[in-house]
Amino acid sequence: MPEVNESNTVANNVPPTTPSTTPAGSAGQGVAHESAARHVSGEAVYVDDMMAPSGTLHAYVGLSTVAHGVVSSMSLAAVKNAEGVVDVITRDDIPGIVDIGPVFPGDPLMVGVDDTVEFHGQVLFAVAATSYAAARRAARLAKIEYATLPAHLTIEEGLAAESFVRPAHYQSRGNAQEGLRAADQRLQGELQIGGQEQMYLEGQASLCVPEEDGGMLVYSSTQNPTEGQKLVAEVLSVDLHKVTVDTRRMGGAFGGKETHANQWACLAAILARRTGRAVKLRLARGDDMRATGKRHHFLSRYDVGFDKQGRIQALDLMLAGGCGMSPDLSDAIVDRAMFHSDNAYYLPQVAIAGHRVKTNTVSNTAFRGFGGPQGMVAIEDIIDAVARSTGRDPLDVRKSNLYSAEDNRDVTHYGQTIEQHVLPMLLDRLEETSDYRARRESIRTFNASNSVLKKGIALTPVKFGISFTVQHLNQAGALIHVYTDGSVQLNHGGTEMGQGLYTKVAQVVAQELQIDIANIRCTATRTDKVPNTSPTAASSGSDINGMAALDAARTLRQRLVAFACEHFSVAEDAVVFLPNQVSVGEQVFTFAQFVNLAYHQRISLSATGFYRTPKIHYDRETASGRPFYYFANGAAVSEVVIDTLTGEYRVERVDICHDVGNSLNPAIDIGQIEGGFIQGMGWLTSEELSWDASGRLTTVGPATYKIPAIGDTPPIFNVELLPDSPNAEATIFRSKAVGEPPLMLAISVWSALRDAISSMADYRVHPKLDTPATPERVLMACESLRSESS
Repeated sequence: MPEVNESNTVANNVPPTTPSTTPAGSAGQGVAHESAARHVSGEAVYVDDMMAPSGTLHAYVGLSTVAHGVVSSMSLAAVKNAEGVVDVITRDDIPGIVDIGPVFPGDPLMVGVDDTVEFHGQVLFAVAATSYAAARRAARLAKIEYATLPAHLTIEEGLAAESFVRPAHYQSRGNAQEGLRAADQRLQGELQIGGQEQMYLEGQASLCVPEEDGGMLVYSSTQNPTEGQKLVAEVLSVDLHKVTVDTRRMGGAFGGKETHANQWACLAAILARRTGRAVKLRLARGDDMRATGKRHHFLSRYDVGFDKQGRIQALDLMLAGGCGMSPDLSDAIVDRAMFHSDNAYYLPQVAIAGHRVKTNTVSNTAFRGFGGPQGMVAIEDIIDAVARSTGRDPLDVRKSNLYSAEDNRDVTHYGQTIEQHVLPMLLDRLEETSDYRARRESIRTFNASNSVLKKGIALTPVKFGISFTVQHLNQAGALIHVYTDGSVQLNHGGTEMGQGLYTKVAQVVAQELQIDIANIRCTATRTDKVPNTSPTAASSGSDINGMAALDAARTLRQRLVAFACEHFSVAEDAVVFLPNQVSVGEQVFTFAQFVNLAYHQRISLSATGFYRTPKIHYDRETASGRPFYYFANGAAVSEVVIDTLTGEYRVERVDICHDVGNSLNPAIDIGQIEGGFIQGMGWLTSEELSWDASGRLTTVGPATYKIPAIGDTPPIFNVELLPDSPNAEATIFRSKAVGEPPLMLAISVWSALRDAISSMADYRVHPKLDTPATPERVLMACESLRSESS
């Protein structure tokens, strides 16, 4: 593989792409999403839309009705005898492994008799029938008896019982306790940070088709085809090469299909193997929400010391993540919360404890930001509390605490140096373009003359680390075929969930081969084309898959240049790739003519590419290292107005400046920023998960779980991509990731709500406002301030 050097050119003699050459749709252009028209028209094919083989069966599952207990008996006679039923399976029918925990054990595929149920909605059995309706009806006929056990449903209960899915982890610098004792001022506080339902448009779905020689073709709505391949193979007790997983697209995922798609593929595969027929398993929305994981809810407790200007001197922070019943990905998620508990701020003396609390609820899992948002909410709560205590504008307190190259304030609490200081300039720019200072004074005037309606404003930064914190996942592969008509087929390990990854990677290939993007087709992600892939997560999809595709394209280009030099007896600099053409000396060929000529000279027109992220490492024993290749940055200003008598509020204006480096696709990047912000706003304001006393999830659909609607979009919504800010690291064309970081821009909405509430006490009191900041919580915070001032 050619090595990619720091100048982002390949260390061989292939001429680098000239910036002035611009075939239609190449990198840097605002190209529409490759499936945008099909999404809108309904022509996009998802797993449930696929033309299934004749005789396909439909599967469904039976779910537990207690949060914690031992299954004492399971009568499935009525299920087996129900109309249309072909097969029913339990734990005892699994031919291979029973535990499908992705990293650590703890996730049984099904719970059997004498096994312990760990949450309300855990899978007990699966049924295959001739229709979807028949399978669902049959699944309800089971008679299950339990010996119930006490259940821990909250983080506090889990902490009190010292119940954890994994050991705690600790990070520190200096002596936090000594720093606190010596601090000029000191505050303590606690914050509840709510979880979030994935609420993807397409629910969990798999279609398994048995093949000869014991093979299995799995169509799965998954972010992680390779892990799905591995687990299906292990559940069936066959070699991995007998299982192929195919994922063309997902109708949303957000992390909920990184590990939680595996169970449904495994169940469908077992039934397909037993019956010899294709089996489709699709969960109904309510059962999907009961049986699959959410964003981790967190409990934050802090003790902070600071000076009179609000600069933090010491911090003791406890982060407890509510993990649910199993480890799943919680170890890495709580780690990332700890990594991001500084957000953009230098913490001179700090001690951070991260607990992985076990509760008898569904195992929580990856969600956009992967723990980072929870850590950042915790520190932004602290910054606002410090600002109220010192009487300074929260923006000024934020600025005074920013990482800086001056005074050695540029190293994180885990030992990574901040090498590209974008935020100070970015915050100054946004402060000016949003007219923050004048609006702050206008809001103070408004609040002074209005006793019921109160306005608030906040400007909050984002510094988000980019890379998988598990080192070996930072790799990717790609495969490119060039056909004799000049068309190109591209395949890579990334999955498409609506974020535009296929489009961006195709643009990279278009740029390198100098052909229009219309001539490139990105095919479904398949484990038999690019093996051993990493999940599409951690905002690394474009970074690693784009670089792998670039490597493959450059291999092809180098091969074609070498062919032209030999065939036409010219020097390398005489071979020039132009938009849809190749110039060789005095001759000019269309790209199709050129590759067709190469084919007839027996030149291979297929190449693989590979990339692994450099520089990253982390030692958990010493809690130090460089877990991130680089940091993505941004900031947002949000303005809100609240009704202090009802708690109702609206977001009136949002201004965002976000750094994406040299954008691969400005149109898609802006869309990701807008969508991420709205999703983050929903998490922090309206999306409230609720369980009853028995541990049953009660928010199981859009009627009870409120995601933002179009009417919640701010009427003034300004988004700017920070200009002239190429990545300092040699990423794909010096771009920066944009998948997860924008979600955390929405912290500005939550901070603005507290700013509005605090105005009721002349900004002297830091109101307690747990997330999500629903109108009920806003009203309670207003009432609390009224009580304190009366």
